[in-house]
Amino acid sequence: MPRTVWLVTNAASGSNREEAIEELRLAFEDAGLPVGRLLRFPDDALPTGEELDAAGIGLVAVFAGDGTVNALITSLYGWGGAILVLAGGTMNLLFRKLHGERDSAEVIRAVAAGRARRCRPAIVRCEQGDGLAGIMAGPGTAWNDVREAMRQADLVGMASSAVNAVQRSVAAPMIACSEPALGRPEGYPLIVLTPGERGFAVDAYHSETIDEYLSQGLALLKRDFREGPSDRLGMVSGLAVESAMEEPIGLLIDGEPADAGPSVRFVLASCEVDLLAAGSDD
Repeated sequence: MPRTVWLVTNAASGSNREEAIEELRLAFEDAGLPVGRLLRFPDDALPTGEELDAAGIGLVAVFAGDGTVNALITSLYGWGGAILVLAGGTMNLLFRKLHGERDSAEVIRAVAAGRARRCRPAIVRCEQGDGLAGIMAGPGTAWNDVREAMRQADLVGMASSAVNAVQRSVAAPMIACSEPALGRPEGYPLIVLTPGERGFAVDAYHSETIDEYLSQGLALLKRDFREGPSDRLGMVSGLAVESAMEEPIGLLIDGEPADAGPSVRFVLASCEVDLLAAGSDD
C-alpha cells in the first residue's frame, strides 16, 4: 500500500469546507498516509496517470460530489494505481456503494490497515459518458437547472427554471424503453438507470397530478430518487430509449448534464481503473 496520497477536492461540492478538508488531512496523517499534494479542482487540473507515476504516487483520494468523482475516475482509465472515493458531495452515491454507511475517517483507517479491496464496479455506459453511480434520462432532468440555481443562490433563475421544469415534465415528449420494450408505450418523463453487478436497474418515474410533479421535482433536487411515484421496469444489461417526438433526450450522468439525440443506447460495462472499497453494509 502506498504511504503517500494525493487528494482532489472541489469547493463547489456539498461538503468541501476548509474545516472538512483539514479534518481529512489529519485523518490521513493519523492513519500513516500523509497527503503529499492537495488539488482543488477545477482551479487545479486533474492529475494524469503519467504525472502520478512520475511522482511515485499509487493512490489518489477524491473528496467531492459525484460529478467531480466521475471526472477524475474516467480521466484515469488505464492507470495502474487505485482511487479512494470519499464522502464530499451531497448524496455521495458511489461512496455509499463502495463503503456502505461508514464515514470518511473510518474508510481511511480501513485503507491504511489494508482492509480495503481493489475493485472495478459495474457502470452504465452510453455514447455521452459513463455513469458510475447512475444515469437519468428524459425531460424530467430539467429539474437539474433548478438545483444549480439553488446552489448558486440565484432566486430569479430558480423560479424561472422551476416553471420550465414543471412545463417540460408535463408537456415535453416522454421517453420510452424500446429495446427491450419495458413499461408504458407512451413513455415516462424520467428514467433512472442504476448499475449493479448483475445488470442495471431501470426505474421509471411518473406523475399524474401537478402536486406529484412538484413532489418528484423536489426529490430530484435532493438527489433522492426513491421518493415520488415510480415503477421498477426490470434489470437489464442493455437498453435503448427513444423520444416519443424525435426530440433530443436530456441526460444527467452522475448528476452532470449531457445531451443525446432522439434515441440513446445504454450498456452495462466495468470501470476501467481500480477503486478501493472498504465494503458496503448491504
